[in-house]
Amino acid sequence: MIEKDQIKDIVNSFLQETSMFLVDVAVRPGNIIVVEVDSDNNIGIDDCITLSRNIESKLDRDVEDFELEVGSAGVTSPFKIPRQYKKNEGNEVEVLTKSGQKLSGVLKASDDNGFVIIISKMVKPEGAKKKVAIEEELSFAYDEVKYTKYLIRFK
Repeated sequence: MIEKDQIKDIVNSFLQETSMFLVDVAVRPGNIIVVEVDSDNNIGIDDCITLSRNIESKLDRDVEDFELEVGSAGVTSPFKIPRQYKKNEGNEVEVLTKSGQKLSGVLKASDDNGFVIIISKMVKPEGAKKKVAIEEELSFAYDEVKYTKYLIRFK
């Protein structure tokens, strides 16, 4: 069976000089290899084809047959690695915590340990007649959330 680490090494070696980065590699039974990449800029089909051909050139089908799928992380796919959080700083995201709370806000900052979002909520100050919008910063460790994903809004 083809090893996941072998595929990671091939992909990371190829992506070193590009703006693309590895998000995930899966090697399923039957040597079905699925590679997911993302980029700080844009990824086109040609980028995925070039990467796919590079991976194929490093593996020998005569020794071990395989099926290869290379794709980009979808715009609505949950973030899997810290670099995806970094890429989306300043964008609106949706967060589902492990406690079941769903929040949407702007991703303010992220690092290797977690991230911060700014949410807006309506509160009624004491003695006021109307609710006013206030912003609140919430910090999360990556292991506190089920998912975080880019939020698309059509206005």
